Amino acid sequence: MTTRYADLGVRPVINAAATLTRLGGSLMPPPVLEAMRAGAESFVDLFELQRRVGERIAELTGNEACYVSSGAAAGMAVAIAGCIAGEDAEAVHRLPQVEGPQPEVVVFRSQRNGYDQAARQTGARLVELGLGATSAELEAALSSQTVCVLYFAGAHYESGALPLDQVIALAHARRIPVLVDAAAQVPPIGSLRHFTCELGADAAIFSGGKGLRGPQSSGLVLGRRSIVEHCVANGPPNHSLGRPMKVGKEEMLGILAAVEWSLAQDEPAVLASYEATVALWIEGLSGLPGVCAERRYPSEAGQPHGRAIVTLDAACHLTRAELIAALWEGDPRIAVGEAGQDAIALNPQTLEPGEDRVVLDALRRLLKA
Repeated sequence: MTTRYADLGVRPVINAAATLTRLGGSLMPPPVLEAMRAGAESFVDLFELQRRVGERIAELTGNEACYVSSGAAAGMAVAIAGCIAGEDAEAVHRLPQVEGPQPEVVVFRSQRNGYDQAARQTGARLVELGLGATSAELEAALSSQTVCVLYFAGAHYESGALPLDQVIALAHARRIPVLVDAAAQVPPIGSLRHFTCELGADAAIFSGGKGLRGPQSSGLVLGRRSIVEHCVANGPPNHSLGRPMKVGKEEMLGILAAVEWSLAQDEPAVLASYEATVALWIEGLSGLPGVCAERRYPSEAGQPHGRAIVTLDAACHLTRAELIAALWEGDPRIAVGEAGQDAIALNPQTLEPGEDRVVLDALRRLLKA
């Protein structure tokens, strides 16, 4: 039987880049794998399972309710569809077509990115606020066609947008919900309640397969019960816009186990281990010709830990592209990120024990040659 990567000629990757979907997100810990295996052992009512898993995750995180999606982008699409169609069966079946004026989703220009597609596929039009938009400009953009404000969390999205607490206050004054895409905002684990319970956003959307280390094809919509109920109506297995975004019974149990496992971790110790890896890399790469290694904080999506940024100058015999290619083609295959015009980024978050030294040894071998 062909059951392993090697049987298919596919090479495993040591991931020193990030929790990237193209690399498989994260690696699931044993309790998550065990929960998914248990989920595969019998048939179950998916509607009932969705509700029970959602209730349990909401209880664990202090939220009113939770919907399990097939990833953060799917969570965004289903949540926005819910803001448009609610639980009206005819409206749900009609999406992305609507009767009457086209629904609008307000976004900030500084936060535009490829995940806009998840909002647009609902049939909504994106209303963009320019760089440095003021409170008055946000208020002017809100109208009777506005179904929600979509806000992307993370340090790299903060510049050029109003602070989230101001956005929430202004939108709520018009009874317009605010949805926060927080896909990669774990760690810290407190993010699961920060945006909703502390700041007051109507929903926060997370990837299950990034920092939570759950199934890659899972996500969470955490927040107000009305938002979650509308997600259920617009999601699978209903015949709706969300029908192709199927969540299996195995993923539902897996993401619940991942949340339980994540909440039980000693997060300060985990973050300290990340910093120790960054220090190891910086020390190990010091003194190499044409190489400057330094710690940068926070991580690529604003997570509260450092990365090692390795800059190559003219004295280095390799260009950045050559170094990345050599790491990728080496044995073992290693993936790293990019930073600026001439640097690579090394992220400790996705490494298994001992892989930090494997990455360091590969870099030293290539950069000393």
